[in-house]
Amino acid sequence: TMAWRLVRTAGARAVGAPAARQLSTVRKIELYDTTLRDGTQGEGVSLSLNDKLRIAEKLDDAGFDYIEGGYPLSNEKDVAFFERARSLALRSASICAFGMTRRRGVLAAADPGMLSLLRSEAPVCTIVGKTWDFHVTAVLRVSLEENIDMIGSSVGFLHGEGRRVIYDAEHFFDGWKANPLHARDSIRAAASASAQTIVLCDTNGGTTPEEVGVYTRAAIEALSDFPGVTVGVHCHNDCDLAVANSLAAVQAGASQVQGTINGIGERCGNADLISVAANLGLKRPESFSVLANAARSEPFSGLTELSRFVNETANLQLRPGQPFVGKSAFAHKGGMHAHAMQLASSSYEHIDPSLVGNSRRILVSELSGRSNISALTAASSHGRKVPLDAEKTKAVLAEVVRLEAQGYQFEAAQSSFELLVRKIAGEFKPHFKRIKYNVDVEGACMGNSLMDDALGAQTIEATVKLTLPDGTVKHEVAEGDGPVGALDAALRKALDEAYPTLRELHLVDFKVRVVNGPEAGTSAYIRVIVESACKQTGELFSTVGVSSNIIEASWVAITDAIESKLYKDDTRLVQERATKHAHNRVVEAAISASRQACALR
Repeated sequence: TMAWRLVRTAGARAVGAPAARQLSTVRKIELYDTTLRDGTQGEGVSLSLNDKLRIAEKLDDAGFDYIEGGYPLSNEKDVAFFERARSLALRSASICAFGMTRRRGVLAAADPGMLSLLRSEAPVCTIVGKTWDFHVTAVLRVSLEENIDMIGSSVGFLHGEGRRVIYDAEHFFDGWKANPLHARDSIRAAASASAQTIVLCDTNGGTTPEEVGVYTRAAIEALSDFPGVTVGVHCHNDCDLAVANSLAAVQAGASQVQGTINGIGERCGNADLISVAANLGLKRPESFSVLANAARSEPFSGLTELSRFVNETANLQLRPGQPFVGKSAFAHKGGMHAHAMQLASSSYEHIDPSLVGNSRRILVSELSGRSNISALTAASSHGRKVPLDAEKTKAVLAEVVRLEAQGYQFEAAQSSFELLVRKIAGEFKPHFKRIKYNVDVEGACMGNSLMDDALGAQTIEATVKLTLPDGTVKHEVAEGDGPVGALDAALRKALDEAYPTLRELHLVDFKVRVVNGPEAGTSAYIRVIVESACKQTGELFSTVGVSSNIIEASWVAITDAIESKLYKDDTRLVQERATKHAHNRVVEAAISASRQACALR
């Protein structure tokens, strides 16, 4: 929109500032991704070799400068990664191998860790060393002098073998607080041995942005006599400050930020490079440049896709509230918000969602106003506006409030909401009507406990009786693995002959939740949310049902999905017929014109 274009232009260059002068002040910030190594240390995170290779290619396409592939000394999968990575056709990213300084009492040239880094053939080696004197004496159990030598000799050995070296100063901020002299000597040892970048690590994640700024400037000052050496930052998120700390370090002079996609990692995770990139590139384009080597011309527009690709590859749940790229990042529920958004999109959004490849969503709930309803019905997922005047809009809102008081929730059930709107608008024509259904569960106890009984062999049978619009009565029976599965099978069997396209519809997700608290016990109302997809088109249908009977709640959600699918098919058929009719009219007109031309001759 024009509003966003003006905002973005103002942010890109100060009014009246010459373009040439502006460009000269832009500082490149390197983004170093460690998803494949540090990210996999997070609980529940595991990546196969093929997963790691695919993510590496995505990171390169996205414009990341460094990709840390793993720790070759630790496992065979990481060894294999570096072997396979040599054949990757990367555009600009450098592959990095991670390791530690040499062991105490061992020469760098004979250290297994150093040798594994060389065997990886990675052009960049990142090694971590101790900065905090407490760790040096209590964990490594060496003298401070020996620690300095371990750092210098390790960096020097790898540099002498032709590798670019990045030195990660572990526990830098805690170390500087405890013993600034030793912390200073440790990073200077790495710099004097030809490390190209010294990375300041907030390993415990307990430092604040103010402290990060102060100690980053101190580190830069300590390295001022090494003009070719740059400073980076690596922050953990234990205080939920990893992104803020990373930005504070950049503001203080750091030129590299390490982190992971979506912030995954050990304990509370790492700095989320999605947020780091978006903040630097979209909020401060006049000062910082990131992702300049991206394959696409608008690099930040791929951030949402990258975020979801990594989560899906790692089999992790998407985080709805994740800044910039989450499903809820640009979702609007309050009626006042939705009304303002219709007047000016920047009123409740800090950026245009499309800048990061995301999209705006207007939600509906008991908190909504008529503006939410109008926005949602103006362009439904079925591609056709539902005509609603003021009275009908008011009626939809009243019905949403009533149903949500019973436990319904339409935020994650757009298809059910659209059916509700069509019913109130008088546009809904059911494709079938239920007469009755029945579900029988038969099974004998297979053991001496309730658990054995629950796991024993069971026969679950459902019967469905319904009528079609032409008056035909269908009465079918089917078996399934559970009562809902059997009911769904019987319903589809009854509808198959009349609506064969339902064979394309399959279940994607099925969620059950008690909605009125534990005090209701077994009489509680149950909310069932079903997500179905069309195999042919990929379209999703999210529906909801609520009842004190879980089978009835499931029936409502399932039948809503079926009605939504069939309505979509009807709409498509009408459009196809209209297109065909228009085409035939054009052909007929052409033939008629041709005949008239022939007659004139």
